[in-house]
Amino acid sequence: MLRAKDTFRKMYSAAKGYYCGGLAAPNAFSALDLRHPLTSSRKPPGHANPFRVRSFTQFTLPNDSADQEIVIALGSNVGDRVSTFDRALRLMRSSGIRITRHACLYETAPAYVTDQPRFLNSAVRGTTKLGPHELLRKLKEIEKDIGRTAGVRYGPRPIDLDILLYGDSRIRTESLIVPHERIHERPFVLAPLVDLLGSSGEDGMERRWHSLSKCSGGFFDLWNKLGGESMVGTEGIKRVMSVGNRLLDWRERTLVMGVLNLTPDSFSDGGKFQEVEAAISQARLLISEGADIIDIGAQSTRPFARRLSAEEELERLVPVLDAITKIPEMEGKLLSVDTFYAQVAAEAVKRGATMINDVSGGQLDPDILQVVAELGVPYVTMHMRGDPSTMQNEQNLKYDDVCKEVASGLYARLRAAELSGIPLWRIVLDPGIGFSKKSTQNIEVIAGLESIREEMGKMSLGASHVPILLGPSRKSFLGEICSRADPVERDAATASAVTIAILNGANIVRVHNVRYSVDAAKVSDALLKYRRK
Repeated sequence: MLRAKDTFRKMYSAAKGYYCGGLAAPNAFSALDLRHPLTSSRKPPGHANPFRVRSFTQFTLPNDSADQEIVIALGSNVGDRVSTFDRALRLMRSSGIRITRHACLYETAPAYVTDQPRFLNSAVRGTTKLGPHELLRKLKEIEKDIGRTAGVRYGPRPIDLDILLYGDSRIRTESLIVPHERIHERPFVLAPLVDLLGSSGEDGMERRWHSLSKCSGGFFDLWNKLGGESMVGTEGIKRVMSVGNRLLDWRERTLVMGVLNLTPDSFSDGGKFQEVEAAISQARLLISEGADIIDIGAQSTRPFARRLSAEEELERLVPVLDAITKIPEMEGKLLSVDTFYAQVAAEAVKRGATMINDVSGGQLDPDILQVVAELGVPYVTMHMRGDPSTMQNEQNLKYDDVCKEVASGLYARLRAAELSGIPLWRIVLDPGIGFSKKSTQNIEVIAGLESIREEMGKMSLGASHVPILLGPSRKSFLGEICSRADPVERDAATASAVTIAILNGANIVRVHNVRYSVDAAKVSDALLKYRRK
């Protein structure tokens, strides 16, 4: 706690000395540096033109006014913080706020009053027809509904909702100041705020928002001056994902997902684990070898596989799922279900699954997005063109720039999930190794994971930070490289692919042979820690 307090004191001092320290007038905003926070190699997009922003001592909008783009910060350190955020988002949507983007989720040390529990912080971007003071009133009503009462300033609270930005307006009245006057000194506010922006500088509203920061480099410069991405993963601020009843920091180490196929026709182990006892035995083996997640699939998605109905898939899945949730070895482990059906996802979570892994990203059954949003579980959305029966046809294998196009496709699936109500902090991205890709394209994707992140960061920095899951296990491209016709003989090649993937930015690896990949992950993680020193 003392280290966290000292860290925040230093951050405050840096921000205080930098903010408006004679660097630029609010409208100067020249030479805006939109560097991606993950790398220092990106070039700034050039000079941004000055923007004129509106200033109000009193401000109202008629009911028929145009939608205003807004940013609202969320904070909580009392009770079930994640459930509180979920409830706040629902109430915001029902109060005239359309949420269009979510920031990542951050667990942060308390600032100002440090003798209190750690906070969860995030932010959302959206649109509303509500005037700024009417919006403020709605947010205060939501805080009251959730249980916030008057208390110690900066002290514990079940929910805190602040208007950070409202259109391109500067507002200063007795009850409301926009932009929020303490943005510059709060890493727990700046981290979610920059998540909602893109690094390309092509969004006109974002450029105007940067001009409101009172710094020549905009909000990105404010964030970097406080420490930026180098702070994330420290005791002061951690980027986390809500899974089950815990918060997962996927930066700490690579997670290994063990594959459990209940199908007769999967390319690697079809027919081996259809019986309940065989499936349970395999689950126990995967866990004993170090699996963090068990991913159960009852439908084959190999090329040209016959598609089962949701009812047929459930018939295979439910007996095994019910049995696996009861074994003591699953304590502390995550249980994922590989499905693209909304009906299967709902039933699986009802029976104990904690994650949904959808190879179609909502394209084969669009209802799954709304269902997963309501279920409140992490959602893996994968890149695939077409479906398993068409994904390897000539048209779906054409790419001018495979990494750039995979990034664009993944971002489209992420946006569809967000607009359906799945917050960014519950989304995992899978580039889809072996799905609508040739062997050389699979290699390009594994080697280019960082470029995929950077490409998405042009549109949304938050999207560039979410966990990446990669599944190269026993895929045919490894067989081609190593001349291994039998998929089971590709485990050593899989371990090699896993190592390269982790070093290039993968956070979760999906594999059949867990023992080899756990060792590969440990070595890769050690190398990454050495790099960061």
